[in-house]
Amino acid sequence: MARRPLPRILSSGSASITRGREIARTAADNATDVLHPLITVTRGLRLLAGAGRQKWAATPRERRGHVLFLVAACVLTVALIPYGPLLALISVMGAAAWRGRERTPVRTGPDEAETARLRALYEALVPHFSAPDDPGPLFSHGGDWEKVFGTSYAFDGNGRLTRLQVTYPAYFTDGDPESRARVEQVLHAKSGRGREYHFAWDEESNQLLMTVLAALPTSIAAQRFVTAPGETVLGFTDADAVQRTVPVQDGDTARDASPVIWRTGSRSTEPHLLIAGHPGSGTTTLMRSLALQALRDGDVLVVEGGGTGEYGFLAGRDGVLAVECGLAGALATLEWAAHETERRLIAANRARQAGHPEPEDIKRPLWLVLDRPSVLGHLAAADGRQDPQELLQVPLRHGRAAGVTVVVADQFDSLDSLTEAVRTHTRARVVLGPATRDEVEAVLGTEPHTTPTADVPPGRGYTRLGTGPVLRLQVPATPDPYDPATSEAHRQAVLDLLPGAAPAVQERSEPRATETSPVHTDKLVATPAVAEG
Repeated sequence: MARRPLPRILSSGSASITRGREIARTAADNATDVLHPLITVTRGLRLLAGAGRQKWAATPRERRGHVLFLVAACVLTVALIPYGPLLALISVMGAAAWRGRERTPVRTGPDEAETARLRALYEALVPHFSAPDDPGPLFSHGGDWEKVFGTSYAFDGNGRLTRLQVTYPAYFTDGDPESRARVEQVLHAKSGRGREYHFAWDEESNQLLMTVLAALPTSIAAQRFVTAPGETVLGFTDADAVQRTVPVQDGDTARDASPVIWRTGSRSTEPHLLIAGHPGSGTTTLMRSLALQALRDGDVLVVEGGGTGEYGFLAGRDGVLAVECGLAGALATLEWAAHETERRLIAANRARQAGHPEPEDIKRPLWLVLDRPSVLGHLAAADGRQDPQELLQVPLRHGRAAGVTVVVADQFDSLDSLTEAVRTHTRARVVLGPATRDEVEAVLGTEPHTTPTADVPPGRGYTRLGTGPVLRLQVPATPDPYDPATSEAHRQAVLDLLPGAAPAVQERSEPRATETSPVHTDKLVATPAVAEG
């Protein structure tokens, strides 16, 4: 059957209609360009009128009469001055044109690159948040990512995620640490490496909030912090992690920072501290910072197992009982510390039984600072002598009641060499430097809620006091003032915190036949005699 040709009006009408639409669109565009100033002014007048109505509605009724009188007076004044109405008209038109100008529209949704990143992240989470027998899955390949992400996301200037809230199904095992770790690893890998992410799991609402943490400042140097007796600043953390701030000098500016306060003394629940890290992670820096803070109202005894002379600037200072680097000196000083702890306990017990206050000579806190005692333990084992850590049992067990605080720092590869007493009684923990989640968990007892990064500055890490939460930590810069690589500002900051006059260079190079050595020797020798008697 032959097909009939279409009527002419139907075959040629589409071309005419298309041509007519193009003509109408061109005319509309030209009219819009010609009338654009009038459209702008009209839009501005409408906005000004709306603002005036809102202002009039917000004016109390008892003040509207005064407003009307003021407006009438202004109109009369404009009408009487020469060229007043013309100037008023020009001013109104100018204000309307400025108010009605076209503004750059605010972007309310993600662009193509951000949408592609969100979709890729959604597809990567499908294996973890989906089940084969789920009739209405939130996560499925090719599904709608807006159902689980919504609008709870934010990007930085480079198009990388800085905040993301994920709604996951109720059957996901969010109480399993391994399941959480797998999801956090996926989010970390897909959102960009080299940054530190914080994950907050809301198990009641089945939501996971991921945020990118800003880097903790490294410009806070050693200084005299505003703390109460028995309080020590380990470092500084995020502003929302603690409820307290202290004034600090950050470079050339003064501001408030959020400190991690470690409380020692008879009322402390974590009287002793263990610090772990890799070489160059800042463990010695933290030890120096703690020693300088302890010298404000206490005595310090330093045992350095590494033998690098990092604490030589403390020798001969008021309150520094000894700075020992050798095995023999370490054994002698730690034996004295054990006797001193026993003496304090005996004196305090006798004073309580007699109904008298504690003697003044046992109220001053005593700090035992041991840097890398495992090295001395190896030397003692090779020489057939007693491990210096065994002498810490009495200060660790009874140090809180006797006012004795023990701080131990060692490296990750030597933590197995620490004695059971050290690992048991050091309930305040610090991990510094680059460390894996397993290493952090082995020291702190639980995993951090952030992703450790491989490249961190010295003094950056995590801390946990007892059974409290894991906090990020940045140790104040406390370098060795005698190190040639130390800047002049940091050197002076550390020297200003040292008590007593700085010893002369020639005096430190001579043997211990100085005026300060007999004083410290008398303290270390005479005190045990009192305890034994």
